[in-house]
Amino acid sequence: MANDASVVSDTLSPAVSKGSLADLFTPPADSTLWRKNFLLGAATASYQIEGAVNEDGRLPSIWDTFSATPGKVLAGDTGAVACDHYHRWEADVEMLVSLGLEGYRLSIAWPRVMDAAGVPNRKGLDFYKRLLNRLKEKGITTFATLYHWDLPQHLEDRGGWLNRETAYRFADYADLMSRELAGTVDAWATLNEPWCSAYLGYGNGHHAPGLADDRFATQAMHHLLLAHGLAVPVLRANDPASQKGIVANIGRGTPNSDSAADQRAAHLFEVQHNAWILDPLLKGSYPQDLFELWPGTEPLVLDGDMQTISAPLDFLGINYYFRTNVASDGAHGFRDVPLEGVERTQMGWEVYPDGLRDLLTGFKRTYHNLPPIYITENGMASDDQVTDGHVEDTQRISFLKRHLAAVDQAVKAGVDIRGYFLWSLMDNFEWAFGYERRFGVVHVDYSTQKRTIKRSAELVAKFLKERKARA
Repeated sequence: MANDASVVSDTLSPAVSKGSLADLFTPPADSTLWRKNFLLGAATASYQIEGAVNEDGRLPSIWDTFSATPGKVLAGDTGAVACDHYHRWEADVEMLVSLGLEGYRLSIAWPRVMDAAGVPNRKGLDFYKRLLNRLKEKGITTFATLYHWDLPQHLEDRGGWLNRETAYRFADYADLMSRELAGTVDAWATLNEPWCSAYLGYGNGHHAPGLADDRFATQAMHHLLLAHGLAVPVLRANDPASQKGIVANIGRGTPNSDSAADQRAAHLFEVQHNAWILDPLLKGSYPQDLFELWPGTEPLVLDGDMQTISAPLDFLGINYYFRTNVASDGAHGFRDVPLEGVERTQMGWEVYPDGLRDLLTGFKRTYHNLPPIYITENGMASDDQVTDGHVEDTQRISFLKRHLAAVDQAVKAGVDIRGYFLWSLMDNFEWAFGYERRFGVVHVDYSTQKRTIKRSAELVAKFLKERKARA
């Protein structure tokens, strides 16, 4: 049953064949998406889908600890089973192929592949070798993220990302993975969303490990970025044919009024969400405005750190979901001012495609060494239900079409964007929100693990088939 493709409901709904419905997603004729070399794929993350947290030598992660702590995750949910991808990966790959998706972005679970002494765990490594080799056999372009938040608990017990030594342990992990998996990964991303790891994990406690101190956040960020910088030359040495990059989540902040104070608040919002990560990577320095927002939180930076962090990248992954309307807090920061009458997702996030375009074009103006970009995550959560074997996720279809149009506008404005990954391939463990929020283009019934392809995925598959026929 674990690898039985019958768990996938893959019959296209009758309405998909109707041209008018297809046009709900199909891009206009002059869109970048019609380029055969524009990669269109889907993304997942290890803790969110794999399950099998106690199998084959996997060690505990900070998310195992955090989600087992009462009150930390909605409904007390954990990633212990998730989508059971560890056992069902073969059927999941076939599902990916059936949709015609050209790329797959996955993450590797650090606790699954080595023990506390750094000794390789062969069973864990073999899982990723089988998965990546199968993806390559199927012609899927592979993006592998080394760190998507599941830090081994034994490293957190020694200070986690507050401990500089963790950056060096990450380089050891990158060395092992790039030696073992060389030739099966087309693009390595060192970190996923260091903003979330640093701020949500150490700044406000919303994510694992649940610490809350601005000073912790800035120091954790520095060690995360140092880990990235230490890993890049290791990846280049061990797997020279692959691309090397990092994935950053970005936020669009708009002022609540034309007042100077609100304009400054919006600027500080984007400094905290964007420049905090991108300036060290692309300019070799932290934005000083950040420490206006958080006075006295400058991290300890040793000689040579910024040169290590700002090593050239082959690509930059960009994750985008929503914008935030802000006003001055009357001091040196900002406060959220939610707008009324706007479209929102199940997460309560505003749907604002123009924010993606505006940020991308702004980065091109700000960073003259901006590397090629992949949109490594974009998508939305909705309360999807299976009815008569089908899932009508109309809002997601509209969301995807409008955000892809924003990407197209950015490309036409001169931004080098090479691909787009849907978040996510399937519904999964949505961190502190557990299993209530559904981001997938494939529905997962967690009681049976049945996968049902949603209308959004059907239309993406239909488009990709048409694009392939035109090539």
